[in-house]
Amino acid sequence: MQQLQTSRRFPLSQHTIGPFFPADFFQPTDNDLTRITPDAAPCTNGVPFTLTGSVRKEGHEPVANAILELWQADPAGRFQHPEDPEAAQADPDFLGWGRAWSTDQGVYSFRSLHPGSYTEGGIERAPHLNIVVMGIGLMRNVETTLFFPDYPEANAKDPVLTLLPEDMRHRLVMRDNGMVDGVRSYEFDILLRGSKDEETPFFET
Repeated sequence: MQQLQTSRRFPLSQHTIGPFFPADFFQPTDNDLTRITPDAAPCTNGVPFTLTGSVRKEGHEPVANAILELWQADPAGRFQHPEDPEAAQADPDFLGWGRAWSTDQGVYSFRSLHPGSYTEGGIERAPHLNIVVMGIGLMRNVETTLFFPDYPEANAKDPVLTLLPEDMRHRLVMRDNGMVDGVRSYEFDILLRGSKDEETPFFET
């Protein structure tokens, strides 16, 4: 009996075949942060942009049905969150949160407004986007922060981006694709696993 109890305490392998996300988990405008509801008109109190990219795993194979959640400050640098002391002044027409999913080719997209900078703990943050990725094969969610190429001086001082060695920081800066259909367009590909020279940096939270 003692031997049986000991064997039952032996660590088991962890299964990573889930979670699964049904199609009705998403609404058509979930990836549009400019709308507070599917029927609402897009918020125009800022500069719009689109973010597109792909989610890939080791070997650069596309990851289908990955879920990406993005949150950010409004164009004035405020969050609709109780921990923001200026939350009451946040734009009520800007949700600041959205959810996208990857296609069979691993492609995802968001539409939003340029976030403003703000001060946190006495240190100014560069405009940025926070992204969480979850999906099949991941033991836990992974989180990272994306930065705009438009603010190199602010990026160089950002307390999160500067956690990385200097030669890795460019890997969290989005690519500028210019104007596409009249809207500023950025691109960022997420590599969940790869060599140390190419894998997307993620942060512990």
